[in-house]
Amino acid sequence: MRRQVKAGEVRRELLPGESAALLQELHLLTRAGDLNADALRKLKQVNHLAGLLAPAVEDVLGRFGDPVIVDCGAGKSYLGFILYELFLKGAEKGRILSVESRPELARAAEERAQRLGFGRMAFQAAAIGEAELPGRVHLVTALHACDTATDDAIALAVRHGADHVAVVPCCQAEVARQLARGGGSDPALAALHEHPIHRRELGSHLTNVVRALALEAKGYRVTVTELTGWEHSLKNELILGRKVRARSAEAEEKLARLLDAAGIAPAVTRLLGLAPAGALG
Repeated sequence: MRRQVKAGEVRRELLPGESAALLQELHLLTRAGDLNADALRKLKQVNHLAGLLAPAVEDVLGRFGDPVIVDCGAGKSYLGFILYELFLKGAEKGRILSVESRPELARAAEERAQRLGFGRMAFQAAAIGEAELPGRVHLVTALHACDTATDDAIALAVRHGADHVAVVPCCQAEVARQLARGGGSDPALAALHEHPIHRRELGSHLTNVVRALALEAKGYRVTVTELTGWEHSLKNELILGRKVRARSAEAEEKLARLLDAAGIAPAVTRLLGLAPAGALG
């Protein structure tokens, strides 16, 4: 695997329309203009996600006069800046609203946007569930929003009528704790999570299965795929949803059966009113 990309070869790693100047501003390039191993890994992840998001971004830019993209748990806003440069800058319309709970990161990203002249980017230092947003948004993204923050992003997308949602989950721990309590209607499932390491793995898998079903129940057509090769990240599952109907009773029923069998009630089901009354917290 390549460990470093020298300055003269950096352009080969860029997407069409992506500039080395932006990577320099994002501190992904060294002072010499090289890409070190960690920066290359980050760039590959974000660029691959940007490519996968291209149809959704182009769809909302084509159908709406001023589409709103919300990037949840934005961190240093790598994804937002790259989406802006690749798609919104040339289209001369659309806005990106980045939501990040750490004020110092939101403030630094806002200063960076001003230096770059990215005037249709805005930044909020807030928890995802507390962000002040327009009533209608069009695309919601969340790249490695930890644990239940991914659920907050999904709930935000559903509540604001997003046409598209794309999340790459991270660090799912909630369901593993719920599995440890037991209580599901199918005792055979207990053998799958008797050992803590299996409980963590199964909990992570169940969390993402439930997220996909919750989106389907709320009317999204869902695709679940790998983001990048495992050599770049172990937190690698990408959930894509496109709104195609009001709701799906079939998906709701399937979700309810799974929750009952496993004895779980992940945050996304509580946030969207899909968990039974008195469900686990």
